[in-house]
Amino acid sequence: MLKVDKISEETYYSFISQADLGNFMQYPSWAKVKTEWTSDLLGWFTSDNKLAGCGLVLYRKMPYLNRYLAYCPRGPIIDWQSPKLKEWFEPFFAYLKSKHVFSVKIDPPVVQAKWYTPTIKKFLEQAREQGSSGKVLRDLPPDENYATAKQVQPQLRQIGWQKQQGDTGFAASQPEYVYRLPLKGRSLDEVFACFHTNWRRNVKKADRLGVKVRVGTEQDLPAFYELLKVTSERDQFKVRSFSYFSNMYQSLKAEAADRIALYLAEDEEELLSATLAVHSNFHSWYLYGASSNVKREKAPNHAIQWRMIQDAYQLNAYTYDFRGISPTLDESDHLFGLLRFKLGFGGEACEMIGAWDYPLQPLLHRAFQLYLKRR
Repeated sequence: MLKVDKISEETYYSFISQADLGNFMQYPSWAKVKTEWTSDLLGWFTSDNKLAGCGLVLYRKMPYLNRYLAYCPRGPIIDWQSPKLKEWFEPFFAYLKSKHVFSVKIDPPVVQAKWYTPTIKKFLEQAREQGSSGKVLRDLPPDENYATAKQVQPQLRQIGWQKQQGDTGFAASQPEYVYRLPLKGRSLDEVFACFHTNWRRNVKKADRLGVKVRVGTEQDLPAFYELLKVTSERDQFKVRSFSYFSNMYQSLKAEAADRIALYLAEDEEELLSATLAVHSNFHSWYLYGASSNVKREKAPNHAIQWRMIQDAYQLNAYTYDFRGISPTLDESDHLFGLLRFKLGFGGEACEMIGAWDYPLQPLLHRAFQLYLKRR
């Protein structure tokens, strides 16, 4: 029998730092970033009181009600290969009920399928020749299917978890499709050689034209933020407040010196591109990116990605994660541009098992889902 209870930050950190599936969004520092939520650091204990799993749970109170929505981003960190997942979730639900939670959301760190870049490119070439469009990754047979995902999803449904379908308006959920560049067991020369020819050429061109990439400090955050606002206006997305990024940088940096890094690509002190990267558990993530409207011909975005990949390699990262992509393979779709850029680095498109909801109070859960759809 397993039991779930709160644990100290020190105990939690000691466990997750050694966990294979540890994600930066499951670290104590991420709770400090999400200031609009309250949080708990939970531990799963065996009958002999051994810590066997952990999870950062965020809570958001519903207006006018003493009820909470709970969210465990890219978690919890449990034995996802277990054939008895129900035994892991029953004490978790019991604990959340004691916290007046009416609905809980998770997006587990479990990959179900993977497509290699050459496979995707071949498919795109065939689609161009045939004049077909409107395709998505799932129209293409994966290069790899994962047994763990095949046994996890039926178990979750049997327990009562409901898979989130499409965009429900709950912005906290993590992307179901991500793009990753494997680094383990490869030299940097081998990694670079797998870039598309034009991407290699752009990296070299940026260097030849004088673009310099450096790691910034907290004092560079205002410049990053101003460039992010330029990017948001050009690409039409909402941007968080400066205080959010300042708090993120300070909180993650305080937890570990290499947890977060700010990169700036400059041409004679003119900022052309800036990014934020995070690192934990032999995994590095490209978290945010901003770019100028000028001197784009100098390829600062390619230069800054190559520098982040090199630094991830020096941190012994097994994977460099470009994070979210759209599953569309329709080159006329505006969302395809993000995948096109990431494909040039020669990685893999990965499908996670997605976000799942468990209604601890079904009536209130359904009312909340209706509210989200009407927003």
